[in-house]
Parts: sequence; structure tokens; C-alpha cells
Amino acid sequence: MPSQKSKAKRFRSLHVAGTPLILFNAWDAGSAKAVAAAGAEAIATGSWSVAKANGFDDGEDLPLDLAIANLARIVRATDLPVTIDLESGYGASPQAVAKTIRHSIDAGAIGCNIEDSYPATGKLRKASDQARRIAAARKAASAAGIAYFINARTDVFFQKPAKEHNEAMVAEALESARLYAAAGADGLFVPGLIDPRLIARVVKGSPLPVNIMVSSGTPPFRILAKAGVARISHGPRPYLLAMKALEDAARAARL
Repeated sequence: MPSQKSKAKRFRSLHVAGTPLILFNAWDAGSAKAVAAAGAEAIATGSWSVAKANGFDDGEDLPLDLAIANLARIVRATDLPVTIDLESGYGASPQAVAKTIRHSIDAGAIGCNIEDSYPATGKLRKASDQARRIAAARKAASAAGIAYFINARTDVFFQKPAKEHNEAMVAEALESARLYAAAGADGLFVPGLIDPRLIARVVKGSPLPVNIMVSSGTPPFRILAKAGVARISHGPRPYLLAMKALEDAARAARL
């Protein structure tokens, strides 16, 4: 079995602008095995799916201990690199975020997503405050001695409907990206953004490889690749597809 250090290096190398890493997000050990069997290069959890699968709402309602235990089971179920969605880092302070990162590394993760919004409201933190949280995460990861991939998620494009996205929001996202990169982030995750022109602007201006999340209206992958996107995540869609198939099969099985 590959070591955690080697998996971390492998995962980092998969982020290539124009040849995006495709992540079909899993939520437990069983779904991770299914995704791995399909030929995936890495496994990523999605916080919404993990929470729903365990009877909780998204937004750090799922207890951290349960999220980490679920992560550990996924890591044991596959030889692939595993990155975990840690929402806002499960902590009010940078020190608490650092502790969360250490827990994820101890459970076998080689990377994480950390978002810059408050779990309770979805409103944005100050980018300077988020940069301090990312810096604490980077320090904790560096102390562990692995090339842990911190995917800095900015929720700028969740603040307004897609039809209202504009250049000012791109500028805000890029300013955050610069601060997050300086703090030690490795990737920029911009969920909610679907306009091909604005995606291209973000990619061009970002100091970090860009991650797009699949949603209604997301451009075809060939368009994202042409724009230079380095990572594409499916978010909660795989869980929703699986649950719809289960519901349909259960309905069909009734007398």
C-alpha cells in the first residue's frame, strides 16, 4: 500500500491546468470503493453528502469526531489518495482549525477543503481572517511532514445567484486567492461559478490551480479544460443520484 507521504505527492501532481482532475465525490467507505473501482485517481468526500448520509445537515452539524471516523474508514477502504471536505475547519480560532487538520492527517487524509464562510450563516469571513486560519492549517500540515493539499474554498459566488455574478465578484475572489496563496493554500475552489467567461477570468488571475464544482449550468468539461481548470468536483450530485436510484428501486419493489 502506498504511504501517506507518497499519496500526498501523487495527489498534488494530479492538479494540471487544462487536464483537470475529476473527483466524483464519495461519502462513506462503500461509495469510495465504488468510485475507486470505476478508475478514479483520488477520492474526495463532500461535506453535504457525508452529513446527509449520517442524518445531519451540512454546516458543521455533523460532529467532527464522526467526520474523522468516517474519513478513517474511507482511507482503509482504498489505496487512493483521500481528501476530506472540512467545511470551515470546525473551529472559531486558527488554533482550532490547526487541531482539525492534525486530526485529518492522523486519520490518513492527504488534503482538505476549507471554506471562507461561516457555517451558521453562509456569510463570508474577512479574507484576512481566513488567511490566518489557512496559515494555521499550513503550519499543522507542515509539522506532520506531508505535502498536504489545502484547497481554499471561497464562497464569493454563493453570495448571489449565478445570473448576478460579475467582474467585481471575480476581483473579490482573486484578492482572496492571493491572500490564501500567501498563507499556504495549494488550490482555489470556487463553487457556484458557472459562467465560462468568468471562470476563464478566475483561472487567468489565480495564483493557485482552480477547482470548479459541477452544478446545474456548469459548462462542458472540455470548456473547463480549455479555460485551464485543474480540478472538477461533483459535490453532492453523486449522493443525490445514488439516493434517487435507491428510492426508485424501493418504489418499484413494492407490491
